[in-house]
Amino acid sequence: ALPGVGVFGTGITAKLMIHLLKTSGFRIEALWGRTEDEAKELASLLDIPFSTCSIDDVLLNQNVDLVCINCPPFLHSQIAVKTLGIGKNVLCERPAGLDQDDTTRMLKAALYYPSLMSLMTYHLRFLPTFMEMKQQVGDGNIGELLVVEVRVHSGVSLNINYNWSHDSKMGGGVLTNLGGHFVDIVNFVSGQRAVKVHGFVTTFQKQTAKVSGFREVTSDDFCTFQMKMDQGACCTCVLNNNIPGKFSYEVLFIGTSACLIVKDGVLLRQSRVSGNSAAVQEIITKDCQDTPEGLETIFPSEVLAQIPVPLCQGTSEFINSLKSSFQVQNDRRNWNKTILDRAATFEDALYVQTVLESIRRSSQTSDWEKVAHIEQKPMNKDTLLQSINSVSS
Repeated sequence: ALPGVGVFGTGITAKLMIHLLKTSGFRIEALWGRTEDEAKELASLLDIPFSTCSIDDVLLNQNVDLVCINCPPFLHSQIAVKTLGIGKNVLCERPAGLDQDDTTRMLKAALYYPSLMSLMTYHLRFLPTFMEMKQQVGDGNIGELLVVEVRVHSGVSLNINYNWSHDSKMGGGVLTNLGGHFVDIVNFVSGQRAVKVHGFVTTFQKQTAKVSGFREVTSDDFCTFQMKMDQGACCTCVLNNNIPGKFSYEVLFIGTSACLIVKDGVLLRQSRVSGNSAAVQEIITKDCQDTPEGLETIFPSEVLAQIPVPLCQGTSEFINSLKSSFQVQNDRRNWNKTILDRAATFEDALYVQTVLESIRRSSQTSDWEKVAHIEQKPMNKDTLLQSINSVSS
């Protein structure tokens, strides 16, 4: 049987997760909201039997075996650590807390309970285009990797009452909420990690119709950064949330013999002849371009138009794998790690968090910043804990 699910959060990502989980056959047994009324309203709308504003009431619910954390980021670490401590599985929305210390606490808890699920929602990994891109790079089909370029354009509006998403210190901003996905994808596809970064982060739209006067939006809406990778490649990335229209992205992996391009859900391959780019681009595979069915019953049209379809489809693909990992087990809390071996872990989250903090420091100092991260493949749990402690100190 599939595990019962407890969801923390009532925002867009929580509603999306609830819808996709229910579509796949999971039972949503409990919902947490910041207030009783907020939780009760959404629970009634989505037919969830129990709602509360108490964290413990969800965690101790006997029908809940899997906890999905989709609430404001300042609560992510606290809930994740507590969930693992009482023996339940965790799926955590990005970011993994507000800073490296929060993420470190989450990773330490995951290491003490290695049989439990402790995964992050960096679900672009599950899109067929990026899975195939990883395979192509790993098989050496583009030669030696030289350069990675990432471009992300979006026009997500924050025309809502002031909340954590308007505040950079509370986890808001394009770097955290979109950049984290692509920092993870570069690592996932290439197998390389950043050792130095140089970045510029700023906020152009500081007020909206609902945030004005003495309050200002501090969450960044523009970011550009470069990363020097540990095996010699370099990466440049531009994140721009000031462009009206649909979410758009392009990721280029340029090697000595060929280029791979994922552009808005289509993976292309372009050969290089005598050092020059050939004109022909070959289509290798495509992602589903459609918004998952049923979302129009949850979100108004203006919100639905802003939701990045790739993130929806990646989450949908992840949940299909999640379902398979539980179905082959006799106990509702047991899961097949092999089926989810490409999912992002709390260790991956610590790497992403460390890179993002280094980019922000670089934006302040206008200089290159080193990225101090743990060993990628430690020999055992104790070795990894020592690496974490040395980075944290």
